[in-house]
Amino acid sequence: MNEKFRKWDAAEHLGTREDMCLYLEACAEEDPGDGSLIRAALNDVARAGNMAGLAREAGMSREGLYKALSADGNPTFTTVMRITRALGMQLRIG
Repeated sequence: MNEKFRKWDAAEHLGTREDMCLYLEACAEEDPGDGSLIRAALNDVARAGNMAGLAREAGMSREGLYKALSADGNPTFTTVMRITRALGMQLRIG
């Protein structure tokens, strides 16, 4: 029996704004403290939507957004805030 597998991609399962918000919230709770899981989750959310449109809304180039949210990326707090606001979301503490 030949089974075919493909890599699971969270972006394929983020169809609604509510899905995206819940996913980001869960990732923020599980982040190890270095922001890596939050960065990866923002990448997934950005890929689930329109990366070029999000970059434009965030005041960034598409390439700059890809780079900031890549596995090797290290976005500044300002970049994270721009992205979350461009997504129509708010960062809340507490």
